[in-house]
Amino acid sequence: MNPSVDALRATFGPAIGRAVVARDGVSVVSVRPEPLVAVLAWLRDTVGERYDYLVDVTAVEYRDGERPLELVYFLRSLARRTDLRVKVDLELRGPLAVDSVVSLWAGANWLEREVFDMFGVTFRGHPDLRRILMWDTYAEGYPLRKDFPLRGRFSRAEQVRQALAANPEAHYSMEELSIAEAYDELPPDVKARLDQGERGTVADAP
Repeated sequence: MNPSVDALRATFGPAIGRAVVARDGVSVVSVRPEPLVAVLAWLRDTVGERYDYLVDVTAVEYRDGERPLELVYFLRSLARRTDLRVKVDLELRGPLAVDSVVSLWAGANWLEREVFDMFGVTFRGHPDLRRILMWDTYAEGYPLRKDFPLRGRFSRAEQVRQALAANPEAHYSMEELSIAEAYDELPPDVKARLDQGERGTVADAP
């Protein structure tokens, strides 16, 4: 077991829960949601710990509705070449929300947006919390949740209609759209504007 786990328990007491060693040998420690930012700041800044690199933030949902959604932070101490995973359990029946850690690691910005987009977890205090993979008006839900149907909730034609209604040229360049599967389905006027390098405008949300 990573000695950081005992150090966390000595510092934060009952806020630190169960710890296990994963199959890859990395220790995984559970933390209550409320002191999450304080725990991660301590791991980053404390001499002897110095987990200065946030490798990833992701989530895991089990098909069992009685099990919580797990939010997982992958940490690495570059100087010590040591890894630690911090896990937070979020009950599906309650609000899926935790405090953002962008103030600790700027790289958390996009990582938290991806978890928000795919799982519906809200990160309080995030500077720009919006969808990052799906368009802003995407209304089918959260694609990596277990209750999301494999083929989506809308037909392919309806998905394309919604994507086009979102004014894609306002968000993406011609090069970005040209690699998308739906590029050939764009209206001729949209393609013409993209060929000229024009960008549209995004209407303010109601």
